[in-house]
Amino acid sequence: MGKGGASVPDEEWERFLRESEAGGAGAPVEPSARARTVTRRLKEEPGPPRGWRAHQPPRPRRGRSWYAAGLTVVVVLLVAVAVAPGRITGWFGGGDAVDPLPLAAESERPDGPPAQEADGPLPTPEEPFAGSPAARWADGEAGIHLPAPRATGWMSEAEVGTALDRTRDFLVASSLDAAVLRGERPTKAMAFINPHQPDVQDYVRRALRAPDRENDPLLLFSRFRSADVRPAGDVVKTRGRVTFREGEKGAVEVSTDVTYVYPVMRVSGDDEVARTIVRREVVMSWDDPEKIVIEPGTFSLVSYKVDTTNGGCDNSTGYLTPAFLADRTTADGGDGPAVDPYDRSTPIEERMREGCGTATRS
Repeated sequence: MGKGGASVPDEEWERFLRESEAGGAGAPVEPSARARTVTRRLKEEPGPPRGWRAHQPPRPRRGRSWYAAGLTVVVVLLVAVAVAPGRITGWFGGGDAVDPLPLAAESERPDGPPAQEADGPLPTPEEPFAGSPAARWADGEAGIHLPAPRATGWMSEAEVGTALDRTRDFLVASSLDAAVLRGERPTKAMAFINPHQPDVQDYVRRALRAPDRENDPLLLFSRFRSADVRPAGDVVKTRGRVTFREGEKGAVEVSTDVTYVYPVMRVSGDDEVARTIVRREVVMSWDDPEKIVIEPGTFSLVSYKVDTTNGGCDNSTGYLTPAFLADRTTADGGDGPAVDPYDRSTPIEERMREGCGTATRS
């Protein structure tokens, strides 16, 4: 790993380091930064005591982009207006579905949303994923499908395989690590990001130190305030896939699209279970060190987009803030379309819409 990162144990990345130090024809280029657009979050509105609310950004605002192709930041926020009561313990444990058989890995974009149960069971401490399609999903990193590697761009087949493994390691460190979920600093995840992208590094440091609308750590990391909520069991359900192609300057560009389902309950109070659902699309570039200034074992961020259900609307706290049944006070149904947070059949960008919609399930 590069400066401030983890060590790189295998010979593939040792060779990467030697090549980086040796240089090549022409000086490597430091990843550039230029302004792009980012969607603005809506203010949270109360909703009916049954059902879920989905809040979507109504219009673009200023954002950031990094690297030669630009880094696009898109935020799509879905917030529950009501969640079913239940009882739960631990940091993330699974449950049963009507069909108990686990789903095969997602190797390509599905044709439509998963089937929806009528009057499905409510989550419980023993089954926090009850009534949710996530009950059939894999646990943790097992739900992130990696394709077979092949020689691409400047990398051999073995090097692409290593890059894919490290891509998944980043996703685990940013969205599944127990310490990060408790709100601690995502040090391991940050070590994967190219330190020679100064705008990215400055953004992450500001977002973790003093989060606000422009500097939101939730764009890349899943974090809850441990003083407010605690996990239900020790499993996060996941479903997603990783793809790759040759990118700019012969780089290996890796695209990730993963949905994470976090069941939580209040630290103090009743035994109700709430689920927060986060879907992220992150694109990263494993660059040729002869063409781009980069540390071995790190990638340059190209883009990221996030779609959150029951994580807080107009939330600038730096933490996911799930809502519980008692938080709902009115019967306002929202002014946007119904949205299924488990529907992975369309890109996040196509789900963007005006107004405040209603999530069809949790």
